[in-house]
Amino acid sequence: MGRRIAIVEDEAAIRENYADVLRKQGYEVQTYCNREEAMSAFDLRLPNLAIIDIGLENEIDGGFMLCQALRSMSDTLPIIFLTARDNDFDTVSGLRMGADDYLTKDISLPHLTARIAALFRRLDVIDQPTSPENLLQRGKLSLDIGRLTVQWEEQPVPLTVTEFWMVHALAKFPGHVKSRQILMQESKIFVDGSTITSHIKRIRKKFVQLDGAFDCIETVYGMGYRGNVETAPSEQCA
Repeated sequence: MGRRIAIVEDEAAIRENYADVLRKQGYEVQTYCNREEAMSAFDLRLPNLAIIDIGLENEIDGGFMLCQALRSMSDTLPIIFLTARDNDFDTVSGLRMGADDYLTKDISLPHLTARIAALFRRLDVIDQPTSPENLLQRGKLSLDIGRLTVQWEEQPVPLTVTEFWMVHALAKFPGHVKSRQILMQESKIFVDGSTITSHIKRIRKKFVQLDGAFDCIETVYGMGYRGNVETAPSEQCA
């Protein structure tokens, strides 16, 4: 049986366009136009992944409330916000409520389906042993490319898929400056530079919550960002 994806979107044309693309990818897709309709279905059976808009009919923040309800029902259900609202406040709010990724509607459909596949892949391997070839170790930083997970000093860092690939881009070649354009390409999103800046700020905050001395993502003004993580596991961040 195929993976079941729920799309909660109040604009019928957009909703059906997404649904058509995903069905062609082999997914089972259920669509809902508002929070109440979606919750009635989710109370009976949870999907394998949910794609949610924030504004749902007469509820300006209906998607946020739906995300909170879903996360209370399942800790592991992948949730993607797909919305026209691209301001930093909404992005931070959505991720704090437990969403796995926050994407804007200008993302291409191939990139959206790649994001969905990545979340399913992470779900598939979560209980499997880590494969050594998928590990990237940089001092205190450890990335599992198969699971799309990150650890700092052996503590998990709760990154979204977008954030994971940004950290991966910075850690892959320590000391090299990565422009905002390169970070966009690595994380397969197409946004303005200020959105990349917001992502970097959120990534830093997540590391700082684990290690108050964390300073391994350097802003190189006028150029981009540099990952200052060591290549030897025994070395510390400069």
